Parts: sequence; C-alpha cells; structure tokens
Amino acid sequence: MSTDKTMICTYKDPNCSIEVRVKDLLSRMTLREKIGQMTQIELSVATPSAVKDLCIGSILSAGGSWPFENAKSSDWADMVDNYQKAALESRLGIPLLYGIDAVHGNNNVYGATVFPHNIGLGATRDADLARRIGAATALEVRASGIHYTFAPCVAVCRDPRWGRCYESFGEDTEVVRKMTSIVEGLQGKPPPGQPNGYPFVAGRENVIACAKHFVGDGGTKKGTNEGDTILSYDELERVHMAPYLDCISQGVCTIMASYSSWNGTKLHTSHFLLTQILKEKLGFKGFIISDSEGLDRLYSPHGSNYRQSVLCAINAGVDMVMVPLRYPLFLEDLTHLVKSEKIPMARIDDAVERILRVKFAAGLFEFPLSNRSLLDTVSCDLHKKLAREAVRKSLVLLKNGKNPDKPFLPLDKNAERILVAGIHADDLGYQCGGWTATWEGKSGRITTGTTVLEAIKEVVGHKTEVIYEQNPSPNTIAGHDYSFAIVVVGEGPYVETGGDSSELTIHFNGAELIGAVAEEVPTLVILISGRPLALEQRHFDNIDALVAAWLPGSEGGGIADVIFGDHEFQGQLPVTWFKSVDQLPMHSEDDSYDPLFPVGFGLTSKNKIVQSR
Repeated sequence: MSTDKTMICTYKDPNCSIEVRVKDLLSRMTLREKIGQMTQIELSVATPSAVKDLCIGSILSAGGSWPFENAKSSDWADMVDNYQKAALESRLGIPLLYGIDAVHGNNNVYGATVFPHNIGLGATRDADLARRIGAATALEVRASGIHYTFAPCVAVCRDPRWGRCYESFGEDTEVVRKMTSIVEGLQGKPPPGQPNGYPFVAGRENVIACAKHFVGDGGTKKGTNEGDTILSYDELERVHMAPYLDCISQGVCTIMASYSSWNGTKLHTSHFLLTQILKEKLGFKGFIISDSEGLDRLYSPHGSNYRQSVLCAINAGVDMVMVPLRYPLFLEDLTHLVKSEKIPMARIDDAVERILRVKFAAGLFEFPLSNRSLLDTVSCDLHKKLAREAVRKSLVLLKNGKNPDKPFLPLDKNAERILVAGIHADDLGYQCGGWTATWEGKSGRITTGTTVLEAIKEVVGHKTEVIYEQNPSPNTIAGHDYSFAIVVVGEGPYVETGGDSSELTIHFNGAELIGAVAEEVPTLVILISGRPLALEQRHFDNIDALVAAWLPGSEGGGIADVIFGDHEFQGQLPVTWFKSVDQLPMHSEDDSYDPLFPVGFGLTSKNKIVQSR
C-alpha cells in the first residue's frame, strides 16, 4: 500500500507519466491557485510576493521591459531566477513560466543575435534554415533564463498594408506551412509515436513555442490590424488555418488567440474556433493564451465591461490570460464568475490541466532555474554566421541593369570611389525594425551588430574610397567621379497598428534621394522594409539595380556578401510587389493579377530567374 508521503510527492515524481502528475497536482489545488495559474502578468507590475502568494502562473516582458537598460543575458537570468524562486516557495511549488517576444532571435536582450524578420525568412523558402534559426534562438532565450517565446507568427499576409506584414512568412499558405519548421527548432523534434497535438519540449536547450495569431489575422479587410477577416469557414481553413495543423503536428505547446475578428466575431470570444475547432477537431492539447490586453479590447472604450470580457473569453476556450497589468481585477472577476457558476469549474480545470501539461512537458518541475552553461551561445560566432547566411539567402534581386544583357551586379570591390547614401545604410535599429530592444524598435546602435555601411567598408579593397552621407548634397553627388552609388533606404521601425499604411511609401524622403543620386551616378538601391513599397516608375527606370533586403537584423555583412559577388542571389518574393496601392489586395490566383513583380519572383546576378527550392 502506498504511504501518504508517497502520494504527496506524486506530481513531483519524474518517473510518473505527465498525465498522472497533472491529475495529482490539480487535485491538490484550491480555486485561488488554479486561477493564479491562468494569469500572466507583466514584469512592470510583478513582485516576488505576488508570484508566491497568488500562485501566479506566468510573467512576461513586453517589448522594452527589461531588468534594466542594455541588460545582458546573465542579468536577465538573475532576474528570472529571482521570480522563479518565489514561485517555488508557494504552497505547491509550481514553477513559473517566463515569456518574451523572441520573434527574430532573442530580440529584447542586448547583445543577442538578431535574425531577419519572418518576411525575409519567407523569401529564402528554406525550411532547414528556419529550423536552425529556431534552435539558435532557443539557446539564446534559455541562456537568459526564459522558458517561453511568443513565436512563431504563422499568419498568411494577404495585404501588405497590414502593419504586421513583416511578421508573416508571406502571402502563400504553402510557403508559410513550409517555414513552420521553426517550431521544431525552438522546441525540438518530437519522437516517433508522439501523440498528435500533445505538447513537446525536448530539453533544457529548447523553449516553449507559441503559434500565433489564431486565426486569420493576416486576412483582414484592407489589411487593418485587429480588423475583420470576412471569409467562409472553408476559405479560412484553407488559407489561414492550414499552418496551424503543421505546428500542432510538431507538438507546439501554446497557441495565441488573435485580436482580429472573423465575420464580425472577435477571436477571443469564439467558442466555435477556439474550442470546437482548435481543441476538439484539431486535437490541440496545449494551452491557448490571449494576446496582450486581448480581453480589454473586447469592448469600447478600452478596458470597459471587463467582467463580461473575462466571462466570454474563458468560456470561449482561452486558458491563460496575458492580463498583463490589471491582474488584481482579473483575479477578482474570474473568481466571482466561477463562484457564481457563470464559468463552470470544469472549464477552469481544463485550462489548468493544459497549463500544467505544458509545464511538465517542458521539464520545469525538474529544472526550474536557468542553465548558465548556455550563456556562451549568446551572439556566438556560429549564430552570427547563421544570421549572416539568412540575410544572404533572403535578398531578392528585382532589377539588375538597365539592359538585362548587361548586369550591373555584382559590384566591383576594387572600385576607385563609392558613394553610399541613405539613413538606413548606417543605422542598426532601422536594419532590425520593430520588436527589437523595444516594442516599436528605434534608431541607432540599439544592440551589437554590423550595419550595411560597415559591411561595405569591410569587404572593399584597401585603395577604395567609400564616401558616406545620409542625404548627400548636389555638390557631393556631382562633385566626384564615382564608380557607382549604393543608396540604402526604406521604412523606419513600427509595430502592429502603428505600421498600418494605405500608401506604403518609402520613409524619410527616400524616393527623392533615389532620384537625386540615380540621375547622376550608376546606382544600386537597397530597400530595408517589412513589405513591398511604392516605387515611382521614373525612379525605377533610372536606377541600375534594386535589391529587397527586408529587415535583415544585426548581421549586415550578409548584404555585402551578395552585392559584391561572394555569394549568389537566392531569394524569391514572399509577397506580390504591386504597381500601385490601388491594386491591393492582389493575389496570384486573381484573374486581374497584374503586379510589378509576382510572388516568387527573384533574379540571379546573371539575370536568370531563381528556381524555387
């Protein structure tokens, strides 16, 4: 007969199955502890005492929420461990889950490797590259003590006016499905026989992933962020839901609900999509997390009618709520709704079972504290080389020579004098884009890395003179005998609704700069952007070469590698490049499809079409 002491330790016994441990732990939990596990709070309002006393299940750092400015990975690990120790001191010792938006590397942490944003990875069509980037990101995230990344975004972007276009791998569902291999990189490869839909994390060098934003966020009318996707269920399933099946088959642990709506119903309140489809039809056994303040956005004005919002979202199937600030109110309202039987206890138990299942699958009960041996992986040479490889493979050559028979690229490393212009040529922050160092991203030396200008100077011959001016004067342009010019322009950083655009123009008077330089000097234009931008025909005709470099991240050397000919162009457009924004939305299956460049287009330096991989 088992002793009482043995029974007490069942959920702590790693030799027991996960399901046995989950059931045992759940049976010991009070309502207060269960509701605490369903709560994710932001670092700015978190305290060790709140974590311990309220049995808080998770903390997140939003963009720009750090231990302190320019904190290194070891500083993050110290902070996360401090909160974890508080969680372990709670009555049942349930470990805390710490989450962060590591969406292109561990991009919130100073000095981490910053990979190209998803739009660039989609241009590579390289599933193995995505997997390797996922694995490298996992190492750097775990080095900082963090267990959970809100990535990947598997939205299918059907309109580049959407401010989150760069978070998508592209407009083609099959390309997005291919790139979900990043989940395997983040979490590890499930073993043969792993039940479909069951969460999986291979070990301490992997992280919990989050497929987002379920579902249809890239298909909203006019590309409006948090807007309405108006589609039949069959189309929603075919275009937008398909990548989630691939994530689920890889054991993705969590899925995030979208801010957006489907045919007028907000996703956070859709019992049909969250419970009947995702959990029941697709067999997803991990947990569904809300987006940040997702419940606050259900009514207008923002944050009003909160108790009703909690009721609708939890009953719809949301398991963990990214509150993230008003957690005392959330705890109070959810407790009231359960005690008044408006939310069944069975729904609470389902949510907590799912959360505990993920924590057990991730090994948090055995290894709750950070793994300091991983600190040497942060921005190591191997990861920087990987990021540089990703940049090289993501570059899409759109034009190469005014006469296709006379390619302009590759450029001569030993040219006598080169003019480099444009604010994006020497701005690491603009090169990385949004979701870097802060939520919105910002200008300047925001992390470690190599700008395009620095990369150019590294590869050219020792006798080559490189003249750089952000906005060169007419005298600078005309006053020297340049071999050629490299103009690097694009978009400033943005995120979410702040990036919604009906015009898609080049920022900072970039079009005028292109015109001024190309009028006088043979010119390569490099566009740093999260999506296709409007190209004036007169400027396009006047330039000699055009490269879409997307948002390449910290390793600008990958651009110099290709434009100077050490590596060949391989990228293909992940989205259609329009002639005019008036054509949007525009897709290859449309009868009236008339793009400037079709999805999948890309040239080699010999002006051959890149073959699909």
